[in-house]
Amino acid sequence: MNTITTRGQRFAVTDSGHGPAVLFLHGNLMDSTMWDDVVLPGFRCIRFDFRLHGATADDGLPFTYWDAARDAVGILDALDVPAAHLVGHSQGGFTALRAALLAPERVTSLSLIDSAADAFPGAALAQMARIRDGFAAGAVTETGSAVLELLLGSRAAEAHWLPRLRRQPAGRLSRAVSVLMGADSAAHRLAEITAPALVVHGAADQPIPPGAGAALAAALPGAKPVELLDGVAHTPPVTHPAETAALLRSFLGEHG
Repeated sequence: MNTITTRGQRFAVTDSGHGPAVLFLHGNLMDSTMWDDVVLPGFRCIRFDFRLHGATADDGLPFTYWDAARDAVGILDALDVPAAHLVGHSQGGFTALRAALLAPERVTSLSLIDSAADAFPGAALAQMARIRDGFAAGAVTETGSAVLELLLGSRAAEAHWLPRLRRQPAGRLSRAVSVLMGADSAAHRLAEITAPALVVHGAADQPIPPGAGAALAAALPGAKPVELLDGVAHTPPVTHPAETAALLRSFLGEHG
């Protein structure tokens, strides 16, 4: 893992493989290692930890997903990558959509996994507020266990990710959830995004129900109908990496 400084932050970045560039964008409270088992031979795979996540050294301040999109483009600039396929999970999908609006010439295609274009509704915000406040109070183990059960639906995956959450300062985790809560809607601008798009969604996703993925696929001009994964929760790149990779290989092979 290397460090790239851009836009005043020092991002932890992994860059491996050869071929067309793929930039992976991870979900909230995850980090770039969530893509470890999503294998794409024949592609240059670039991953980084968002602000307030993982090994990135940032200013600790709140940010928006428009900021994150500019961060992603800044990392491509630093690596001399003129354009890349963007693969985003959840908040990574929010970021990918905004990158496609800000710099469409830098986006070869979009793969959006368990993501959405609308802002979160009130019930979801109330649930996230409890998670934010739990972390802020220092209850990292209790809050982390509850949120990982919601995100992953897999005891083995939860056992791997809980120690990673424990290594993060409680205030940092709380601020990361606050960023998620502040996601604005991009639904009214989806018709502007003409890049080819793949939309994948876990059929058992609770934080972002599968209807949001179906709506996203229907509104993006370059997307086919949503690919639903039966019995899969919110984070298929972690819990079902082989199935996720197979869909990505097929799509990227078609558009690479």
